[in-house]
Amino acid sequence: MTVDLDLTVVGSINADITAITHRLPAAGETVGGGRLVHSPGGKGANQASAAARLGARTRMIGAVGSDAAGAAMTQALQSAGVGTDGIAVVDSGTGTALIMVDAAGENQIAVCEGANAHVSIAECEFGAQETVLTQLEVSMDLITELSHTVPGRFVINAAPALPLPAEVVERADLIIVNESEYDLLPQLRDAKLVAITYGSRGSGLYEYGREVAFAEALPRRPVSTVGAGDAFCAALTIALAAGYSRQRSLAVANAVGAEAVMDPNAQPEFHRLEHYLQSTTTTETTA
Repeated sequence: MTVDLDLTVVGSINADITAITHRLPAAGETVGGGRLVHSPGGKGANQASAAARLGARTRMIGAVGSDAAGAAMTQALQSAGVGTDGIAVVDSGTGTALIMVDAAGENQIAVCEGANAHVSIAECEFGAQETVLTQLEVSMDLITELSHTVPGRFVINAAPALPLPAEVVERADLIIVNESEYDLLPQLRDAKLVAITYGSRGSGLYEYGREVAFAEALPRRPVSTVGAGDAFCAALTIALAAGYSRQRSLAVANAVGAEAVMDPNAQPEFHRLEHYLQSTTTTETTA
């Protein structure tokens, strides 16, 4: 099943370098016995990859360097079914994320933005029926420009947590954060619609600070949580845009996120959205 939805993801594309260890090191400590993994990543690319695999017609607007990593990251997106004509090749190294993951799936991440600092929408057009999803691994000036430019549904994953201009918060149709990010951004208390993920406790939707939907998490023992939030963002964005109820959309997003934590890669394979709609227990189907 292909979701009858046009989605554009504007955001970061990174080469992930991951060290998998039995535990995360403390400050100044060295932990040995790790396993090194190179894989595609970046919050924008992760979300685009997930959305395309879930069945949305997805294109990516971003930037990579003219290096082997940039070519590999673009190829990974193409393999997931993402349109890549909007990815610029710039005179800078491809963005890189240095990640450590422990035996419980917890992680520490340091991001070097590289080419992501040069993402531009100067040559882009957005349709009135098009949903645009972005994150905060690109410049805040770009986020502000999007808020003025996008005529259709505009969704922001406010991660990493950075203060948003008031005009951006007011314009966003949906802002997605985890509970730590929500605590760091008190301005979201009065936002139009905010989704908050609570890890193993599920997720909720809040309209101007009032809870309007909640869905329990599916029990999982995580392999890695690196790509789970991005998978949740993609699934929630397309389920809501496709017309499913808030409750059903949260449940579907939780199911997709639960599948993501069982894969060590930030861009896992997924079933089509229909599979997760069928697997959720709620009887609601449309808004």
